[in-house]
Amino acid sequence: MRNLTYRGLGALLPLLLLWAAGANAQNTGTLNLDVPYVPTPQNVVNRMLQMAETDANDIVYDLGSGDGRIVVTAARDFKVKKSIGVEIDPVRIAEANANAKAAGVTDRVKFLQTDLFKFDFSEASVLTLYLLPDINMLLRPIILDNLRPGTHVVSHSFTMGDWEADKQEIVEGEALYLWFVPAKIAGSWEWKIGADNYRVDLVQKHQVITGTLHGPGGDSALVNTALKGEELKFAASVPRRGVPILMHFSGKADKTGLTGTVDFAGAQQTQVTATRKP
Repeated sequence: MRNLTYRGLGALLPLLLLWAAGANAQNTGTLNLDVPYVPTPQNVVNRMLQMAETDANDIVYDLGSGDGRIVVTAARDFKVKKSIGVEIDPVRIAEANANAKAAGVTDRVKFLQTDLFKFDFSEASVLTLYLLPDINMLLRPIILDNLRPGTHVVSHSFTMGDWEADKQEIVEGEALYLWFVPAKIAGSWEWKIGADNYRVDLVQKHQVITGTLHGPGGDSALVNTALKGEELKFAASVPRRGVPILMHFSGKADKTGLTGTVDFAGAQQTQVTATRKP
């Protein structure tokens, strides 16, 4: 659903729609909504959850949940263990609860009437959005700082600025964007292989990684870098017996270090644990 209730969106909307929403609120006594309610087509809902590889192990949060169709679909069709909708409009909350009851999923579904900027959704393993660009940008630092690395974030129609999507699709004319929340790995990391000391200096812009490997044979720029959640891969040229070859690192990042394997041109695979240099 596109959330209809958050501020700061006027510049993005036709003035006629703003006038109509305000007139409707005055006539009915309901909330003065910033944007008109626009439900997500069911086929688009299905694809959003498929893109996120949603399954029974997931906890789904939908921000701006409207009539609850993403939340209900996640529980009914993808069998998630918990599905939460966040919405500020009580009319939509009532409709969503009725839909959950009709689908028989009230045991795994909850709808909360609250301001999403005052709400903790950090337990989400799948986060879905149908908001607007400035709201996405306000949410972006919250998502990057508070959600676990690897959390799947899917947005209907709108991007996250220069945080480029890991994947995007067009479904029934609707743009969908998928991100994996990246681990924070910028900095210097050190490890040893035998008597040789290595250090890699990583520069990070969201999931885009650049950097330099420092080893016994000198310095080399990283190539073939990839960061997907907490999974990191990179390569760099190193001299072996006087011949430059590619050294590959493949592993995972956590709060204590980088753990994975290093190989030299596909041979001599070694388990390593890199620690962050202060």
